[in-house]
Amino acid sequence: MKQVTFVIFFLALACSLQAQQTSFKFDFGSGKVAPGYIQITSDLKFSYQTGYGFDQNSIVESKDRGGDPLTSDFITSDKPFYFSVKLPDGNYDLKVIIGDKLENTSATIRAECRRLMVEKVTSMKGKTTTVNFTVHVKDSLIRDATGNVVKKIRLKDREVGYLHWDNLLTLEFNGANPKICAVEITPNKTAPTIFLAGNSTVVDQDREPWAAWGQMIPSFFEGKKIAVANYAESGEALNSFISARRLEKILSLMKAGDYLFIEFGHNDQKQKGEGVGPFTSYKRDLKFFISEVRKKGGIPVLVTSMHRRNFDSTGHIVNTLGDYPEAVRQTAKEENVALIDLNAMSKILYEAWGPEKSIKAFVHYPANTFPGQKTELKDNTHFNTYGAWQIAKCIMKGIKDAKLNIAKYLRKDIPPFDPGKPDPVEKWNWPLSQMVTSSKPDGN
Repeated sequence: MKQVTFVIFFLALACSLQAQQTSFKFDFGSGKVAPGYIQITSDLKFSYQTGYGFDQNSIVESKDRGGDPLTSDFITSDKPFYFSVKLPDGNYDLKVIIGDKLENTSATIRAECRRLMVEKVTSMKGKTTTVNFTVHVKDSLIRDATGNVVKKIRLKDREVGYLHWDNLLTLEFNGANPKICAVEITPNKTAPTIFLAGNSTVVDQDREPWAAWGQMIPSFFEGKKIAVANYAESGEALNSFISARRLEKILSLMKAGDYLFIEFGHNDQKQKGEGVGPFTSYKRDLKFFISEVRKKGGIPVLVTSMHRRNFDSTGHIVNTLGDYPEAVRQTAKEENVALIDLNAMSKILYEAWGPEKSIKAFVHYPANTFPGQKTELKDNTHFNTYGAWQIAKCIMKGIKDAKLNIAKYLRKDIPPFDPGKPDPVEKWNWPLSQMVTSSKPDGN
């Protein structure tokens, strides 16, 4: 009995120690292993016991060209492949090395639920390229100052299968010819965090062809300088975000100098009852968010809701959001809070596209465009990846226009954006993830 007890204790201790590990250096491929690195071969499947490995039924192969242990071998695939690492919630800096002696390399890197980290990175034959980015890993548990679990976010049934509530950092490697030589992971406890609170137009949409601006914006920032923590969820309004304890979770992680971007309205406007409205309950809840963030030493930023795709006969956008955007503008003035007027910018953007071209930015697809999609998709609220990318560029412009301190961390190679001159859809590159659905997100 004592021996069994000791074994149980030892296993529990080992699991506890493993759970505390937050830094990793992985050498991908079957060749020689670089000193200080963990070798990742093509047959290493993820398990919680090991704590890392290839996930989501990924089929990969290893190539070894001979030479430098770290960069001469790599993992690749002609399909998207996923690699997961067990980590506690927090911000992590990632360093990824790609390249091949014999062929050119092209890779798109996403994290968790299709969160874009690197839009497209290339490496010419015989060279390697290193990219750095910062990822926020989260769980649904709320902890006190000593780390004890005290509450839990009330998740919806649809969220159970999301890749961002599982205490795993999941990386998706995609693109024309991805060749991954190495991955390094290091905790980042000092960089400011931009928390996102919002609905389906902000959330990390987990399946193609849906997308939102919150999952695009991380790729606009320099690695190691900023972490974007997206806590938005489809169907949420200000009051339901509070009651589900999503705001409480954000506040439990927030440190002085962090930001909270707040964008609601689409679902709030559908609520009925005495005292419910844009200039009453909605403004009250906005001010509650602002007050709670300031108590933590954080910086609230209000974002007006983008328009729905609704044109009149003259090609101008019809306002379907009532007075809710104006309530946000008023609150920003009254509380001396920075404002990103996405509502105003989206009107300019949609009208620049016009009724026909704007379809290319939303989820409008005939039946059988995607695997298992048997019916037509026609949604004038939710974006595809191109539309979400353009809305994210509006957010980038709003950050600059509001003169937020974090504007200095935006990537310098991204040119200024004019909503009146959107990027051509033909220039947009998004290799599809393997997860696809025909189910519309909550909210409209």
